[in-house]
Amino acid sequence: MFRNMRRAVCAVIAALLLPLAAGAQAAGAAAEARATADAGAGYWHTSGRRILDAAGQPVRIAGINWFGFETGNHVVHGLWARDYKSMIDQMRSLGYNTLRLPFSDDILKSGTMPDSISFADGKNADLQGLTSLQVLDRIVAYAGQSGLKVVLDRHRPDAAGQSALWYTSAVPESTWIANLRTLAGRYAGNPTVVGIDLHNEPHDPACWGCGDTTRDWRLAAERAGNAVLSVNPELLVFVEGVQSFDGVSGWWGGNLMGVAQYPVRLDVPDRLVYSAHDYATSVAQQSWFSDPSFPANMPGIWDRYWGYIFKQDIAPVWLGEFGTTLQSTVDQRWLSALVNYLRSTSAYGADSFHWTFWSWNPNSGDTGGILKDDWSTVDTVKDGYLTSIKAPGFTPGTGSGDPGDPGGPGDGTAACTAAYTVGSDWGSGFNAEVKVTNSGTRAIGSWKVTWTWSGSQRVTNMWNASYTQSGSTVTAVNAAHNGAVPAGGSTSFGFGGAPGGGGVPALSCTAA
Repeated sequence: MFRNMRRAVCAVIAALLLPLAAGAQAAGAAAEARATADAGAGYWHTSGRRILDAAGQPVRIAGINWFGFETGNHVVHGLWARDYKSMIDQMRSLGYNTLRLPFSDDILKSGTMPDSISFADGKNADLQGLTSLQVLDRIVAYAGQSGLKVVLDRHRPDAAGQSALWYTSAVPESTWIANLRTLAGRYAGNPTVVGIDLHNEPHDPACWGCGDTTRDWRLAAERAGNAVLSVNPELLVFVEGVQSFDGVSGWWGGNLMGVAQYPVRLDVPDRLVYSAHDYATSVAQQSWFSDPSFPANMPGIWDRYWGYIFKQDIAPVWLGEFGTTLQSTVDQRWLSALVNYLRSTSAYGADSFHWTFWSWNPNSGDTGGILKDDWSTVDTVKDGYLTSIKAPGFTPGTGSGDPGDPGGPGDGTAACTAAYTVGSDWGSGFNAEVKVTNSGTRAIGSWKVTWTWSGSQRVTNMWNASYTQSGSTVTAVNAAHNGAVPAGGSTSFGFGGAPGGGGVPALSCTAA
């Protein structure tokens, strides 16, 4: 209903949090905020309204949207002006700790290549000749090295534009789910990618809880979420709202009123995060902006649409998109009220709403971005509004150091082990996973796994590693994003093979 009022590449976001009791509670949360400076390691899970890291420490997503993979460029925008590493370094220096990366299913098509990347003066040199998916690998790897986490956002079925439902005649539900599974498998074992946002901004005729499987977004989210978790049960599953519920309409993807009666049910517990979007008048008018009590009325609006989920300790809430040009006084007052609603990190720590601002890009027509039109200068006024809700960054993960870099000199032994598990076998073919564990006393920068089948099996496809096969002997080598593994850590890769019925071979693992 509102997207026709927006210009080309914008999106809709929103939501925030409900102020709770202050006093001693706030003081305790402030102490927690200081304690979470080193939080964020490994994969994450939920507990009530909080997101916790692998060690059980609470974390707060305080991030930025960097769009472009969902457009006809098939890659994040701005690489025509700057090197991608300098972009990520700047995001990190400004205090953002998470990247939301919108994409369309087009980038999953074989051979899709990025457009509008400059290689002049050495920019983006390591992206030359890469497909869009391979560029995504490089961005994820460098984000992890920099201490950023990544949430992948299935923004559109194709580059042509946003869709009301999660499928179209050209991109059926089966393709949507298959592609989500592919991405979940591609980054399995790499906790830089902490989750997947299943579909951006479902809206009318999408419904929540109506029971019509062709329109019920809640049921579709369960199907897709469980498919993602069947491939990587460690991921967070982010589920946006719809536009309308029980006769009440709001922002596209911003209405989560139906959760109270019809919660999303996933096969793996503690992996669900609800997501809302919220915008200002630079995107579209809403009745609440002209209420005489504005902006005092806004916390009640946000409570009704999505804030109650946090307040009632049902699940974490992530404001996946919110933004404005900040040109009007109304928009300035809106953003100030929203930031307050989201809860300051100094007072409440990670017991807060999670968020990713729209957008890093300056070329979002109805919001603009944190960067100005030169793709370098920071809009310090806009960025300044977000200061109180920014949160500590995270310890660099398995992507730390340059790809392939063993981590520098030092004492210790580089060693690894590998374990082979058959996930499914249907006679004519099978799928298997290999878990690689650093069994040495120092970080490794690369690994190689070798095995020999006793039968006629051959690899048909492999993800998260490259391979060669000579006769019945297979050699798999790490991908760029998962070669570095800390001591005691692990990563994994998977593959399909044929025929089925083979036994589990003995594996050898070599680390460097």
